[in-house]
Amino acid sequence: MPDAISDTMAAVYLTGYGDDDKLQYVTDAPVPAPGPDEVLIRVAAAGVNNTDINTRIGWYAREITTGSTDTAEAADEQRAASGWNGDIDFPRIQGADACGRIVAVGTNVDPARIGERVLVATLQDAYSDSEMGCITWGSEKDGGFAQYAVAHDTETFAVECDWSDVELASIPCAYSTAEGMLHRVGLGAERVLISGASGGVGSAAVQLAKRRGAEVIAVASASKAEAVRGLGADEVIDRSTDLLERFGDNSFDVIVDVVAGPFFAQVTQLLRPGGRYITAGAIAGPIVGLDVRDLYLKDLTLEGSTYQAPEVFPNLVGYIERGEIRPVVAATYPLADIVEAQHAFLEKKFVGKIVLVHPE
Repeated sequence: MPDAISDTMAAVYLTGYGDDDKLQYVTDAPVPAPGPDEVLIRVAAAGVNNTDINTRIGWYAREITTGSTDTAEAADEQRAASGWNGDIDFPRIQGADACGRIVAVGTNVDPARIGERVLVATLQDAYSDSEMGCITWGSEKDGGFAQYAVAHDTETFAVECDWSDVELASIPCAYSTAEGMLHRVGLGAERVLISGASGGVGSAAVQLAKRRGAEVIAVASASKAEAVRGLGADEVIDRSTDLLERFGDNSFDVIVDVVAGPFFAQVTQLLRPGGRYITAGAIAGPIVGLDVRDLYLKDLTLEGSTYQAPEVFPNLVGYIERGEIRPVVAATYPLADIVEAQHAFLEKKFVGKIVLVHPE
């Protein structure tokens, strides 16, 4: 018999754009009901991501020009009210990652799905009818920072493996972002430079690039170099290193970036003719300089990556089930301690992911 579903649940509400005082932990939030094409998930664990904090502080607004870890300017700039796709509705339950079990389904969903252990895709195009359109789970729709959550049936993927719920919850946002970039840029057995390689997306990109047969040069702080090498990096370069001096012009086929800021200044020189650059973040700052002569004289391709091809998330599930990747969980916190968890996240003293564990 399926577990009884309560009427109320523990959840974290984001009540508006601003500092962490906008996060409100409650124990009497109403349990959502799945729509006709949705499932209801009893969430066991949810990862912490940059996007949770970026949305809270309004960092996606054009008015903000500092890096995404520099929260003071954004949190104090209330006109900078913006999520990924513009303003979001408050209160909002964030959480772009979740692992749990399906406990109820909508009228159009096969009841046999009840009981499946699942991961929820962070980017969901089932809710959009435009090409390359998608919504972000935990931004445009309530997400995983609650004991129960609803998601579209086709964006909820059964996983059969021996990983813990916490380990699985470290995957959706970071690994789909990384895999989406590598898929978009068509990375093969090439030489790739990966920035921010100790973070959630960067550490995922290191593993996923090695899986594709690439030679991986990773950029991370010296204190994290051993851990990043353990993920498969062929070489780890301290982030204070002058990369042009170290490697010279035309040294990489592909650059995978989540840092931007000053790092970007050397990108077009580091890439070989015909090289490809792809980004899904701007931790060090979104405003960069570009020498357009390098861009056209070297026939470079510069791409951004948010939308993910339909095969990206199912491919990730396959990698998990075949043991081709492994989770990197740095720490866990109770859901009620989300503020402490986000503070630890912003300190960037860890490799991999921080995960919130939900009440049973």
